[in-house]
Amino acid sequence: MTRDDVRKLMIELRDLLLLERQHAKELDIRAMAEDMQRKEALLQMLNRVEAIHPDDRKYAEEIKRENLRNAYLYKATLNWIQETMEFFGRRSVPTTYGKTGTTTSYTVNGRLLSGRI
Repeated sequence: MTRDDVRKLMIELRDLLLLERQHAKELDIRAMAEDMQRKEALLQMLNRVEAIHPDDRKYAEEIKRENLRNAYLYKATLNWIQETMEFFGRRSVPTTYGKTGTTTSYTVNGRLLSGRI
């Protein structure tokens, strides 16, 4: 593979990572799946490259940086979803007043989002 071919593949991969992040922000799952397939094909081609020309290292650094940005976005989103699920899964214990006027706590089933009405 020539140096120009390698450079074109790396530029295409960098642009694909940017596009993948945009699709993730738009929650376009189909486009993200297509991006993933294209990315896997590009990575398979780039895996055959033994050495990168020193002038092309900047593209490799950009790919690394954009990949880390995407990974951070996915990790932060996953953490947010997990925290939201934990919040809605906690048992709620509302405080009410008993017959004598004192506060009484009683437990509710938990699972605020049980799927039942």
